[in-house]
Amino acid sequence: MSARNLLVLYGSQTGTAQDVAERIGREAKRRYFTTKVLDLDSYSISDLINEELAVIVCATTGQGDEPDNMKMFWRFIMRKNLPGNSLSKMKFAVLGLGDSSYQKFNFIAKKLYRRLLQLGASSLTPVGLADDQHDLGPDAVVDPWLVSFWEQVLAIHPIPPGKQTISADICPPPRYNVQIHNSSTANQHQDPSIPRLGESEQREKHPSKMCPFYARLVSNKRVTAADHFQDVRLVQFDIAGSGISYAPGDVVMIQPCNPSDTVDSFLQLLGLDPDQEFTLEPNDPDIALPLPWHIPRPCSMHHLATHYLDINAIPRRYFFELFAFFAQDELQRDKFREFASAEGQQELYSYCNRPRRTTLEVLQDFPDVSSRIPFHYLFDLIPPIQPRAFSIASSLKAHPDQIQVLMAVVRYKTKLVKPREGLCSNWLANQHPHKEDVRVPIWVKKGTISFPKNESTPVILVGPGTGLAPFRSYIQERTSNNIGGCTLFFGCRSKDKDFFCEDEWQPLIGRNLLQLYTAFSRDQEDKVYVQHRIRENSAYLWDLVEKQKAWFFIAGNAKQMPTDVRDALKTVIQMEGKLTEDESEEYVRTLERTRRFQTETWS
Repeated sequence: MSARNLLVLYGSQTGTAQDVAERIGREAKRRYFTTKVLDLDSYSISDLINEELAVIVCATTGQGDEPDNMKMFWRFIMRKNLPGNSLSKMKFAVLGLGDSSYQKFNFIAKKLYRRLLQLGASSLTPVGLADDQHDLGPDAVVDPWLVSFWEQVLAIHPIPPGKQTISADICPPPRYNVQIHNSSTANQHQDPSIPRLGESEQREKHPSKMCPFYARLVSNKRVTAADHFQDVRLVQFDIAGSGISYAPGDVVMIQPCNPSDTVDSFLQLLGLDPDQEFTLEPNDPDIALPLPWHIPRPCSMHHLATHYLDINAIPRRYFFELFAFFAQDELQRDKFREFASAEGQQELYSYCNRPRRTTLEVLQDFPDVSSRIPFHYLFDLIPPIQPRAFSIASSLKAHPDQIQVLMAVVRYKTKLVKPREGLCSNWLANQHPHKEDVRVPIWVKKGTISFPKNESTPVILVGPGTGLAPFRSYIQERTSNNIGGCTLFFGCRSKDKDFFCEDEWQPLIGRNLLQLYTAFSRDQEDKVYVQHRIRENSAYLWDLVEKQKAWFFIAGNAKQMPTDVRDALKTVIQMEGKLTEDESEEYVRTLERTRRFQTETWS
C-alpha cells in the first residue's frame, strides 16, 4: 500500500480558506496521515505529478478571480500545453469558498475541478461549493462535504491496524513553541509602525505583504455632512520614497491595529505583562513562523495584542473546539463542544455571528476559562489580523506621491450594548495625523477592474456611494491628459449630505471631459436610484455601447445594486436595439467575455 500522505493546498484572500485547510490538516493528523498544509503559490507545482492524494480549498475573489496566493499556480495549471495525463497518479478533491451575492459564485473552484479532471486526475468527491451568504456561513456546506471526503479517503487508506482515529477529546499540540524571556525591555511600547533603525535598508524594492511600506497618514477628512448617519472619510497617505506605483482599478492593502482600549482589556484579562518579551519557535515543520514584521524577534505582549492577534474578530468554530480543553466546568466544556459541532451551528450563530460578538468579548464572558489558557495556545485560538483591501480613489498623475481611499466608517448596533465597529475603518478614522506622526503599513496589488488601454475609448461608470472610488481614480487619470469620454452615474441619499467630490466634477463638466448623471434617492418623495437614470438615458447609452463601443463598469455594494443596474442595461439594449430578452442577455454576456462589462462589488 502506498504511503499515507495527504497534501492540503489553499488559495485564500481573507483567511477563511486557510482556516478550512488547516482544519483538514488537523483532521488528517488525527487519522495518521503525513500532512502538509501550504498556500498554492508556496507549493512547488512541479511536484504535483508525483502526488497521490490532494485536497485544494480555494476562494473566489472579485469577478471570478483567483486569490493572490494562488496566482502563479493558476497560471501554470491553466497552460494549454500540459499533457492530458499529467496528473493521472493523483486522486483529488476541491472545496470552494464563495459568496452567492457575486455573479461568478465559486468560479475558481468549479474551473479548477474541471481542469484537474482534464489533466487526468481522479475525483474523490464532487466539488464543494460553500456560500458565505448562508445563515450558517460556509460551514453549512463544508461540514457534510468533509464527511463525504473522509469516507472516500479512508476507503483508500484505512486507519492503520491496531489504531483508531485520535479522539477530538485529546488536545492537539500547539502550532508554535514559545520562549519567554527573563527580562523585559523599556522600549517595547515603541510603535512598530515607525520603522526601526536599519529596517528601510532591508525593505524590498516593491512593498508587499512580505514587507509593507509604512506610509504617513496625511489626512482622514470626513466627506459626509456632520448630521448624516454615515461617516465617510477621504483618507490620504504619503507614499513618497516607497517605490509604489499604481494604476486606476488597483487596490491598496492596509494592515490595521487593535484599538488601545481592547488591547489593555485583553492583556489585563489574561494577566499578561505588556512589556514581557517572548520569541516564537516552530513546533511543526509544516507550519511556518509568522512574518518578522508581524511578530518581531523578540516580541512584546503589547505588540502581539496590538498588531497581530485578531481579538476583535468573531471567533470561528475551532476557537471553541480548543477553548473547551481549558474549561474545568463540565457544562461549559459541553457548551463549547456543541458550538464546535456541526449540530451546534445554529446555537453558535445565535451566540456569536448574529450579535457579532468578538473573541475578546467571548473571553470576557468566561474569565475563569480565559485565565487557564496556556500562552502558547493563543496562536491557535486567535488568528492574525488580516489586511483590508480598498479601491484606490486617486491617480498618481493628479496626486503624485499619494494614495487616497474613500472609506465608510463601519459602526452599527446589535443586541449587545456596545456598538459594533469595523476594525480598520475606525482605527483610521480615530487617528489625528495633524497632531502626531501616524504610520500605516500598506502595499498595493492589482484590482479586479481593468480599464481600456486606449484612453480615448468611451466609458460608462456606475458607482453609487463609495463605489465611486475606482472611477474617481480613472477620471483623474484621463482628465489629467485632457481626455474626456467618461460618463459617470453616481447615486447617494441626498445632494446636501453625501454627494462625494461634487466640487471636483463641475470643472470637468465645464471642460466637456465628463458627463454626470446623479440619483439622490431621498431628495424627493419617490426613491430614485442609478438604474432609473440609466433607463431614462437609454438612447444616449445605446449609442455609446453599440456604436462607440464603450466599456461599462459597476462598482459598489453587492446586495442588489449590481443586479438592478445590469437589468437596467438589458432594458436599454432591448428597447433601443429592438432585441428580445434572451438576445439582450446574450449581448451583455458578450460584453462580459470581452471585458467591456465589468463589476467590482463587495458585501
